[in-house]
Amino acid sequence: MIDICSIPPSGLVPPEDLMLGRKLYIKTLGCQMNEYDSARMADVLAASHGLNTVATPEEADVLLLNTCSIREKAQEKVFSQLGRWRTLKVDRPGVVIGVGGCVASQEGEAIQQRAPYVDMVFGPQTLHRLPALLDETIKARQAVIDVSFPEIEKFDCLPAPRAKGASAYVSIMEGCSRYCTFCIVPYTRGQEFSRQVNDIINEIRHLVDQGVREVTLLGQTVNAYRPVDDDCDFALLLHHVSAITGIERIRFTSPHPMEFNQAAVEAFAELPKLVSHCHLPVQSGADRILRKMNRGHDASDYLALVQALRRAQPDISLTSDFIVGFPGETEADFLATLNLVEQVRFDGAYSFIYSARPGTPAAALPDDVPLSEKKHRLSTLQTRLAGLHSDYSEAMVGTVQRVLVKRTSRRNTRELAGRTPNNRVVNFPGSPRLIGQLVDVKITKAMPNSLRGELISDEPGTLPVAC
Repeated sequence: MIDICSIPPSGLVPPEDLMLGRKLYIKTLGCQMNEYDSARMADVLAASHGLNTVATPEEADVLLLNTCSIREKAQEKVFSQLGRWRTLKVDRPGVVIGVGGCVASQEGEAIQQRAPYVDMVFGPQTLHRLPALLDETIKARQAVIDVSFPEIEKFDCLPAPRAKGASAYVSIMEGCSRYCTFCIVPYTRGQEFSRQVNDIINEIRHLVDQGVREVTLLGQTVNAYRPVDDDCDFALLLHHVSAITGIERIRFTSPHPMEFNQAAVEAFAELPKLVSHCHLPVQSGADRILRKMNRGHDASDYLALVQALRRAQPDISLTSDFIVGFPGETEADFLATLNLVEQVRFDGAYSFIYSARPGTPAAALPDDVPLSEKKHRLSTLQTRLAGLHSDYSEAMVGTVQRVLVKRTSRRNTRELAGRTPNNRVVNFPGSPRLIGQLVDVKITKAMPNSLRGELISDEPGTLPVAC
């Protein structure tokens, strides 16, 4: 039996470890939760095996593909990527290839059967077992598979996270118990499980010590946070995080409309560190479709929540998710979605054509909306959403925004790039010494995908937060 928590203290790598000093490459597909998981994979293998991450797969001794099953043809994209990596293994047979994430959880042994050169298959809840899985596949020279669903064990076995910049993701809960009919997450990540408050606070304090100033709290249904044997909910957790010295900005994603209580709404009025932005998935504006999706709310429920959030924070920026062409969606249903967009006036959205996910209840429904009609509706929706996004950007010109400086600009190394509270990228001239700081920037121009600005002062934090 392998030791599920075989992560030695940093610097105490077992002498028999065959991977000592070698290199790791991780390719991440999908959501912010997957980005967080990939970072933890790197942390756990750095602590256990001294693996250092590299920028290209050609440099690596261990290749990990962290997969996502949300998008269309997810499995085919995974095997296409694995096929490209196969040539690396042909050239260097000692290379270890692993597949993790939701597709791994969903497919399990089928991945190794179809791609026998894959050495490890592990699920989102078993990434902490990577050190033992890696040892086993190297020493036994055989593939290992672990796509089980342990809960508390995962976070108990992970090492302290390593920060990479002024922002960091922090997972506060995993899994989902909502069972929307189109969604595979409950089947690939399991039921909701919330971490203990003290563990989350300690992780954030550790990140602060490394220079982190902004945290994004993560969960499949993040505002369903309710730890067992702990008198805390999501709203109270926001207050606890806000009280941490050194944290200056708090984000979270993604909430479910039905999990918002009054205290969580009021947090937008009570906590200056909580940004004036909320990504609030709705999926459709038609009540009939929302029922078929098992969303648990109708359009009026959603609009009432939007109104409550705007009363708490009048300048709040709202973004959302939409699925177009769900089974049975009529033209009238789609027009109801457009009507919701006009009423809310979203600042942006992720919008996609419906495609069935094997294993979900919706996959059994007739996919009766023609693809041409799906594409037409998606184009119509995206055009309107882009127009609203542009309107908000233009309205920001001339305002002063509190910007978290993240890096030098990709197009001009003499400029800096940061993010506004409503999550827009803004580029402006400035000294690299400001990276990691919150500064005040006057917006001078709205671009299609970003903003231009100029520093109000060379010193960080000279003005009060601008919404």
